[in-house]
Amino acid sequence: MACGVVKEPGVFAIENRERPVAAPAGWVLVDIAAMGVCGTDFHIFEGKHPFLDYPRVIGHELSGRVASDAKTFKKGELVVINPYLSCGTCRACLKGKPNCCSRIEVLGVHRDGGLCARIAVPEENLYPATDLTVLQAAMVEFLAIGAHAVRRGSPGPGDRVLVTGAGPIGIGTALFARLAGAEVHLLDLSQDRLEQARLKFGFEQTHLAGSEILIGDLKDGFDIIFDATGSAKAIEAGFPLLAHGSKYVLVSVVKDEISFSDPEFHKRESQIIGSRNATREDFETVMSAIRQGRIDSDALCSDIIPFSNFPNRFQELSENRDTLVKAVVLL
Repeated sequence: MACGVVKEPGVFAIENRERPVAAPAGWVLVDIAAMGVCGTDFHIFEGKHPFLDYPRVIGHELSGRVASDAKTFKKGELVVINPYLSCGTCRACLKGKPNCCSRIEVLGVHRDGGLCARIAVPEENLYPATDLTVLQAAMVEFLAIGAHAVRRGSPGPGDRVLVTGAGPIGIGTALFARLAGAEVHLLDLSQDRLEQARLKFGFEQTHLAGSEILIGDLKDGFDIIFDATGSAKAIEAGFPLLAHGSKYVLVSVVKDEISFSDPEFHKRESQIIGSRNATREDFETVMSAIRQGRIDSDALCSDIIPFSNFPNRFQELSENRDTLVKAVVLL
């Protein structure tokens, strides 16, 4: 079968590998239908991912059809794949937090992913995609990251929220914060991204990084800030924007150390909250929102690319992310 492989930084190729015909006990074979292209895939291509060995079959935002009857699924049933493979025995798993398993393996990162015809995954990592299209199902995972972050921050009506970083994860976070009833603001370095957030998703309160934010009604700061930038500098710049009694939810991951003023942080009695991956609850929240029309999946999908064309488009997509929300590869 054809597999999309990043052989080394900057080198993507289609390789022919053996098609799996059997799965281990408790696992299921799934024929991949579509894959969302993620920032992680770009980082792998660019050689910027810290937890990766090359070569690697990329792809973790996946929809597919069950290839044979399983315990809880019928052959041909459309499913969303949760790409976070947990051990089930560590302290986090035993506390119901498999998303931050101490021995987690993520498809397309720690082990080969789903940019291929067929993959084997644990049956517990499959969720029925009833009433979703293959494109919608492939976009559930990245939205679940935002839904999980919002659940961690727990905004509600009357809360003033700032999402820093208006890329796909930031947009997903902003959408679910708005669904929770919060007043949502977006901050980004790119005016193009902010304009896209306004035109496609109706976010009118946007701020260009480097401009004055804490003026007028905003002078008291934000009740909850969600960082989705992947930038240590941006995270540090967010601390002065926190209101008293606030929360700072770090959705993105950076390799650097983060510093902040402890007296200012204590004066505000703020909380720093890490948000990693997503759980079944978050996936189900996203699927329900799409089914109910509360999330516009058409607005999210910037580009649909046949697998055969993807090698010619990968570099281009990587270089033009300011106007890209989500590209989806059809297999």
